[in-house]
Amino acid sequence: MTLHPYRAPWIVGRTALLEHAAEDFLNEVTRQTPWRKARFEALLDRLAEHLGDPFPLADVTAGRLAAWHAALPAGDQADAAELIGAFQAYLHDWGWVPRPAQD
Repeated sequence: MTLHPYRAPWIVGRTALLEHAAEDFLNEVTRQTPWRKARFEALLDRLAEHLGDPFPLADVTAGRLAAWHAALPAGDQADAAELIGAFQAYLHDWGWVPRPAQD
């Protein structure tokens, strides 16, 4: 059996986009905790709409995530906070972005 990659975001000279990391994150969430996939997918779609798509992953800052979180209806903020924490951990753990410096 031959496995074909669905995309190659790692090609030298290409910018990693939010959509690339979000897709891989959702695949990992589905593998580990499938009950969170639909909720996280809907929130990531809303984040992409808020930031504009395509959006460079390097520009997804804590400040932009906080602004998006604050703009959400109160009923969605708890789920969004869970998503932000899980997504940021994933980005750091899987090497999409470097870990912030520790003071």
